[in-house]
Amino acid sequence: MAAPKITLYFDVVSPFAHIAFHVLKHSPTFAKCDITYVPIFLGGLLKACENPPPIRIKNKAQWINQERLRWARYFSVPIVEQTPAGFPSLTVAPQRALCAISQKAPERFVPAVEALFQSYWVEANSQIGQPEGFGPVLEKVLGKEGAQQILNATSQDEVKSLLSDNTDRAFQTGAFGLPWFECTNSKGEKEGFWGIDHLGQVAEFLGLDRSLDNGFRAVL
Repeated sequence: MAAPKITLYFDVVSPFAHIAFHVLKHSPTFAKCDITYVPIFLGGLLKACENPPPIRIKNKAQWINQERLRWARYFSVPIVEQTPAGFPSLTVAPQRALCAISQKAPERFVPAVEALFQSYWVEANSQIGQPEGFGPVLEKVLGKEGAQQILNATSQDEVKSLLSDNTDRAFQTGAFGLPWFECTNSKGEKEGFWGIDHLGQVAEFLGLDRSLDNGFRAVL
């Protein structure tokens, strides 16, 4: 029987994508899943959907801050109490960097994703969108020379195109926000799910054991 598959589309600017990444990577419920992480540009996705940024919706900005803290507590995910200064940061550059890493150093891709989420959503790195902010983070994962190669690659057309293509791919699968989960169960059936609050539906669709993680007591 084929292992359940999940493709997580993410942007480091999203606190809920941070929570989703942490849960998928660390929760025993998802231990047997084949998981692929795909960096996209959230701003581009919202534009494609003609969906206004959540923080521009009256009352929603305050709700988002409360909600991210709730879900982080449910699943024991480390997260900063106050949003990073200047939130939301423009994350085109670090997302392009992740695209470059996925091609040039794929074995370091997931550690790089984790390091960037840690830097922004745990350490409140307000410069995450700038090379001087995310470059040192990547140095810890790739080394100084490797990080510089990736920084140089972010200006290459093929890397820019990859981020654009990833974003379009997310849109074509039905995404309109993040995190977006594209799932395939053991029967080969596919469905898409949006939001950390529907992670229970993801587990149900994939036939996973929700009892392995107490965080699922609060999800659909």
